[in-house]
Amino acid sequence: MRGMSGTSSSSGRATAAPPRRGRPPAFDRDTALGAATRLFWQRGYEATSIGDLTEAMGIRPGSLYATFGDKKSLFQEAVTAYGSSPAGAFMGVALAEEATARGAFLRILREAAEVYTDPSHPAGCLVICAASNVTERDEEVAAFLRERRNANLTAFEARLRAAERVEGLPPGTDPKGLAAYFAAVIQGMSQRSRDGATAAELTGTAELALAFWPPPDDK
Repeated sequence: MRGMSGTSSSSGRATAAPPRRGRPPAFDRDTALGAATRLFWQRGYEATSIGDLTEAMGIRPGSLYATFGDKKSLFQEAVTAYGSSPAGAFMGVALAEEATARGAFLRILREAAEVYTDPSHPAGCLVICAASNVTERDEEVAAFLRERRNANLTAFEARLRAAERVEGLPPGTDPKGLAAYFAAVIQGMSQRSRDGATAAELTGTAELALAFWPPPDDK
C-alpha cells in the first residue's frame, strides 16, 4: 500500500520539509524615515551615529545604506520630509494663507510657541537644532541647513516688501532688517524650548516681538 505523499525516512515516518529560505521581511520605509527624523531632531546630526539610527529604525546597516544611501543622504531626506510636515511647514503655510503680513507673522510666532513645545515630538525646530553640533568636516551638511534657514529669511523679506507696497507700512521700514529680526526671534524661541521654556512663556515672547511691528503709514 502506497504511503502518504511527502518525504519519508527509511523507517516510513514522514520528515519535515527544510525551511524555505528567502529575503527577510521588508520594513516600512516611511516609518523608518520617521524614526530617523526624530533621532536627528533630538540629538542633532553630529551626535547621531549609524548604530543609533539602525537601532531606532529597526533595520540593519546594510538596509540603511541600500535604501537611503549614507548618513548625510538620510539626514537630507529627513530634513526634507520634516519640511513637509505640520511641524516644519507652518511658517510657509501662514505666509501663504494670511491676508496681511502682520497677520502672517503673528500666526507664525504664536504657532512656533505651540509647535516647538509640543510633547509629541522633540522640542524646537529640526533645521535649527540639528545645526548646533555640526563640525567643519560636515560643512556640506551645515551649508544644507543654512540654505534652509536662509530660504525662510528670503520668504519673510519678500512678504514684508509686498506689505510695504500694499499694507501701509511706513516708507522707512527696512524689510530685510525686519525679516532678520523675526528670524532671530524664531530661532531663539526654538532654543528656549530646548531649554525647557513652556508654550505660555514662548507665547509671551511672540507678543513682545510683535510690539515692534511698524505702525501703519497714515499719510
